[in-house]
Amino acid sequence: MLDHVGIEVGDFARSKSFYEAALAPLGITLLTEPMPEAAGFGSETEHGPKPYFWIRARGRPTVSGAHISFAAPDRETVDAFHAAALAAGGTENGAPAPRPIYHPRYYGAFVLDPDANNIEAVCHRG
Repeated sequence: MLDHVGIEVGDFARSKSFYEAALAPLGITLLTEPMPEAAGFGSETEHGPKPYFWIRARGRPTVSGAHISFAAPDRETVDAFHAAALAAGGTENGAPAPRPIYHPRYYGAFVLDPDANNIEAVCHRG
């Protein structure tokens, strides 16, 4: 099981704004900025608030192409994530829809973030 994941971003302010908006429907919020141009997003866990998704600007060319998928409790939340991510400047990469190629109850939506990483919200309930 993963504990946390981080990606490098080209424009910290732009990416921070994008992720604050895109992840809000999933209940994931900005929890900490422990140093300049680094931010941890997360939610409440059994041990208190936990940042498990990090962004950081390093001042070097970013590597894009990561695929990060966030769990959603229902299809409506997947739809809300998709709409919020597009409104925040994301690029369409797969509208909310069933994706039975993965399994019969898979419902997901994909958006490219400002650095062209493939960000997904997925619900595994029918």
